[in-house]
Amino acid sequence: MTQFVLVAGAWLGSWAWRDVATGLRAAGHGVHPLTLSGLAEKQGVAAGQRTHVEDIVGLVERLDLRDVVLVGHSYAGIPVGQAATLIGDRLAHVVFVDSNVPADGESFVSGWPDGRAGVEAAIAANEGFWPPPAAADCVDQGLSDEQIARFLTGATPHPGATLTEPATLTQSPGLLPTTYVKCLLDWPEPSPEAAELLTSELWRLVTMDTGHWPMFSQPDELARVLLDAAGRVA
Repeated sequence: MTQFVLVAGAWLGSWAWRDVATGLRAAGHGVHPLTLSGLAEKQGVAAGQRTHVEDIVGLVERLDLRDVVLVGHSYAGIPVGQAATLIGDRLAHVVFVDSNVPADGESFVSGWPDGRAGVEAAIAANEGFWPPPAAADCVDQGLSDEQIARFLTGATPHPGATLTEPATLTQSPGLLPTTYVKCLLDWPEPSPEAAELLTSELWRLVTMDTGHWPMFSQPDELARVLLDAAGRVA
């Protein structure tokens, strides 16, 4: 039995994986959606980027999980990528879902050369939190009106420190068995950082014809992608 640890990106909690988790459990696997500190039902918990790494590692160790497929969406790729290097032989596979990838000494906003100032200004203007997007930010992402409403209703402000604190890596993610999922409606090509890692023999690219939040727009298809990644576990 594969143990899937699912970590959603900015503004989201474990609730975002509801429909994906259903498909994974139906296939007989263990599923552990995780809410990171400071988000959703964990609002009010102080969190930096390192806190989120500890959240993930702590879950894996507390539940004594083995054959773990770590899944990180969007921002969560940064803490997931670091956690993957820290859980040793518990790890079977990493899946980055349209996500950022960690680089030693770099943060989430480091990858936003054109938008960094805007993100940092929004954090400063909102008492240290990145405010959730508006409905207009969700257009052209393959989401129905109902799916947009569900996303925005559940979204909570994201702790700003997690976006500005740098990652710490002792091992390159390129050395880990990894699937990178690119959602084509969001942007047709992986980021330069992800593209470089995809040159590794241990990495493979999968595309989905949907937007940046496939757990809402195409949950069944995303579950199949994750199951396929688990099937590639040696």
